Amino acid sequence: LMRPLQGCRGRGVVVGTVTLCLAAGWALQTPGGVTLVVPQSNINATVAQNILLSVEYSCRGVATIEWKHVSSWGTTKIVEWKSGNYVNVSTVYKDRVTTFENGSIQLLNVGMRDAGYYFITVTEEHGTNTYGTIIVNVYEVIYEDLHFVAVLFAFLAAVSAILICFMWLCNKSLHLFQKKTTHKLTASTTEEIELETIEC
Repeated sequence: LMRPLQGCRGRGVVVGTVTLCLAAGWALQTPGGVTLVVPQSNINATVAQNILLSVEYSCRGVATIEWKHVSSWGTTKIVEWKSGNYVNVSTVYKDRVTTFENGSIQLLNVGMRDAGYYFITVTEEHGTNTYGTIIVNVYEVIYEDLHFVAVLFAFLAAVSAILICFMWLCNKSLHLFQKKTTHKLTASTTEEIELETIEC
């Protein structure tokens, strides 16, 4: 009587192991898990430039992508969308943001207030999610200084050109004056010689 029980117990262990393996295989095949790659985690930009916050996500199910901006002015939700579905853009970013299927966004005409941390959250339909961060630094271009340097350079170039022309005219005038003086001296010397001849 003991042997059949041991055989049943052995079969039960085998059946349990097979069931466990099948369940593990089924769990691995069900949609789940999100991967996110952020190729550039630090971006430098200047005022009025367009910037691309580039990411690449992958998941087996349908994902919801959300971008937020955190800075000293506070936290602002930029955009949220579901892949192949709706796109919900914050009113602050209307006409300034473009979304891409891989999860990336492009910000148009950035200003100083756009500097800060940009957080992306990718949530898969079964509840799995992952996060990424990009730091954006925005710098001002000092147009006033560049304008001043350009104007000063143009002014100095103009003054140099005028001085060169003035020196050329002075040189020409000096040559003409020297020719006239030489001619007059020659004429007066000739007259003196003629007068001496006549007196003799």
